[in-house]
Amino acid sequence: MKAMRWILLAAGLGAAAPAMAAEPDAVNLAIPASSFSFTMEYIAMDQGLLAKQGLAVKELNIAGLGSINALIAGSVDFALASGASLTRAAARGQRLLDIVALSDHSFVQIVLRKEAAQKAGFDPKAPLAKRAAILKGHTMGIDSINSVNHAYLRLMARTGGLDPESIPIAVVAAPSLAAAFAAKQIDGFAMTPPWPEKLLVEGSAVLVTSGPDGDPANLSPMVNSVLLTRNEVCAQRKGVCEKMGRAYAQAAMVIRDHPDQAIAVLEKRFPALDRKTVEASFAVLRKVTPVPPAPTLDGIRNNETFNVMAGLLKPEEALKSFDGLFTDKYVR
Repeated sequence: MKAMRWILLAAGLGAAAPAMAAEPDAVNLAIPASSFSFTMEYIAMDQGLLAKQGLAVKELNIAGLGSINALIAGSVDFALASGASLTRAAARGQRLLDIVALSDHSFVQIVLRKEAAQKAGFDPKAPLAKRAAILKGHTMGIDSINSVNHAYLRLMARTGGLDPESIPIAVVAAPSLAAAFAAKQIDGFAMTPPWPEKLLVEGSAVLVTSGPDGDPANLSPMVNSVLLTRNEVCAQRKGVCEKMGRAYAQAAMVIRDHPDQAIAVLEKRFPALDRKTVEASFAVLRKVTPVPPAPTLDGIRNNETFNVMAGLLKPEEALKSFDGLFTDKYVR
């Protein structure tokens, strides 16, 4: 009897004891700028999609190309970056791995002060070359030298028949571009949403060129923003890459299917922006968000074409093969 009571008691204690929860995988992620380009990460983090996958992700704000440099140096496990940075790094011997494509077109836009555009007789319906030619003589803001935004500005200058080196530039952190514009320190800028949309909604600027709308047409598709890691990270921690891919794939579906949820996340991430600016920027974002967010060979190849056209790589430096630079297996 005593033996039976002990067995029952032990069974009861066993049933009451909580299961030992597995420790989440710790991950460091570098983010280069405050931009709607990285909305998948914001949603994956703020809606708990990463946590549900068993990840404890620490976001580190490392400006501009410092983000990808931190990844190359091994200081972080993952980095958000431009697809153009991925291929440019590979062309110079630093091979990384793209496991998520956050966009499938260029996400950069160029805006110019409305009065300057009107004075120059700007026609928003003119061919791209004529629209781009209006950049002549205007000081333009970028977030960092040789960033994807700087490269896009250079490309548009060339498209307009201008020497990119003739365009005066000012390096300004993305959230400060609107203030520099208002203070007339710059005449316009090249940047991703929401910063161009802020001025467009206010009516103080005009849209000169827009990657999301197909400027230039010969570079579509193009993987503008990517989630990068080092090959050895996925080789040694395959489960972590699988979890990151699944969380981002779920976030892409939120952008496509649940805009109100996505906008709510963006309003928290960008509290200084008014609702109209957030909505206008999100509408642009949805145009370029692939579901699933899978890197493609054409998208990666066009990044290298973009680098050459923008003058950031010499034609002879361009990659001949893109093997080992991307995979879609983590988001399928």
